[in-house]
Amino acid sequence: MNELIAHLPIATTVVALVFCAQLLGRFRQRGGLHLLWWATGMLTYAAGTVAESLVTLIGWHETLFRLWYITGALLGGAPLAQGTVYLLLSRRTANALSVILLVVVGVATLCALSAPIQYQLVETHRLTGQVWGWPWVRMFSPVINTYAFLFLVGGAAASAVRYWDQPRRRHRAVGNILIAVGALLPGIGGTYTRFGHTEVLYVTEFLGLLLIFLGYRVIVADAETGRILSVEDTALS
Repeated sequence: MNELIAHLPIATTVVALVFCAQLLGRFRQRGGLHLLWWATGMLTYAAGTVAESLVTLIGWHETLFRLWYITGALLGGAPLAQGTVYLLLSRRTANALSVILLVVVGVATLCALSAPIQYQLVETHRLTGQVWGWPWVRMFSPVINTYAFLFLVGGAAASAVRYWDQPRRRHRAVGNILIAVGALLPGIGGTYTRFGHTEVLYVTEFLGLLLIFLGYRVIVADAETGRILSVEDTALS
């Protein structure tokens, strides 16, 4: 793996933690479960890239591999999607979906912690789900990430369409387009990882996070400059 790409998760971790700090700061100011879920998503995103960074720096370790799978493959996009669920759906429905998501992730996590490892397939500085001794453990990831795709990418795309024809809110359409594209990229990288091309994931994680962060900043920019917004305008901020 190219040295620059191998060390890219370090930069991704820094960006994720900065983004998380901003989300927590806004949550303290305004409240809103969507912000708390997004902040949680940034923490799990950072945890996954920390594992990738440590594998690059010190080599493969079983604990790092299991951490990477749980925080990256299972929780890389789900908390962000759940934040969008709280924006788009009623509180009652969002709470119900939260319970279902947590149960599924909990079961998947227990399986990931219990599954044996095929050590003969381990590569010193590369992470891949191919080393699972129980191949079916990898089936949890597509299920959870399909849910994440539907609400995170789908929700952002729907919001972009809604705001595009409103000139005063077109910046929100642009921001949501950036979020949708950014959320899509790690999923593409994850598909390559299933075939052993982890370096693609490292690149798409970094670029995807930058686009999501930029999209968020575009959406909240008017609120931070003091413009008076309606409740609907400040939904994501």
